[in-house]
Amino acid sequence: MRPNLTKEISIKDFDNYYWLKEELQTFCRENGISASGSKIEIFARIKTYLLTGEIKKPIRKTKINKKIENKSELSLETVITENHRCSQEVRAFFKTIIPKFHFSTYIQNYINNNIGKTYSDVVVAWNVEEERKKDPTYKKNIAPQFEYNQFISDFFADPQNKEKTRKEAIEAWNRIKRLPGSNKYKP
Repeated sequence: MRPNLTKEISIKDFDNYYWLKEELQTFCRENGISASGSKIEIFARIKTYLLTGEIKKPIRKTKINKKIENKSELSLETVITENHRCSQEVRAFFKTIIPKFHFSTYIQNYINNNIGKTYSDVVVAWNVEEERKKDPTYKKNIAPQFEYNQFISDFFADPQNKEKTRKEAIEAWNRIKRLPGSNKYKP
C-alpha cells in the first residue's frame, strides 16, 4: 500500500512511489517549500528537504522586460535568442507556414539548443522531424516527467496489447503507479 506523503516518509518510499504533481505541490505548501516549477524540480526540492531539512528556493529564470524587448515583426529571418519564448504569437507565426505546427518536445528542444539560428532553421527542423515520423521504426521522445504518457505509449507498442483499448491501458497504469518501484511499462 502506498504511504502518505508526509515529513516522516522514508526516502526509499518517496523515491519508490508515483506522486502526482498536485500531491507534491500540496506537500510543499504544507511545509513552506516553493511549489512552483516542473514536477522534476519540485520532486528534487522535496527530496532535499526530506534528506537534510533544507528548504531550497527554486531557480528563477530571469524574465525579460517586455516593455524593453524589441517587438519586431516575426519572419523566417527572426533569430532565436537566449530569451526566446514559445508563445502564442510565435505559434501563430509558424502556423502561417506550417498549418499543422505545434510546439512538440523536439521543436522546443531544437529552439532551446540552437540560439543564433533562425525561424527558417526551425521550419527545416520541423520538416525533417515530420519525415522521420514516417519511418515505421520511429519512436517519439517523451520527456521524463511525462511518466503516464511514456507508459501508455509503451503499452500500445507491446504486440501483446495490439487489440487492447485505451481503458485497459489506463487500468494497467493505475495498477502500476500504486506499486513501489519503477512506473515503466513491463510486458
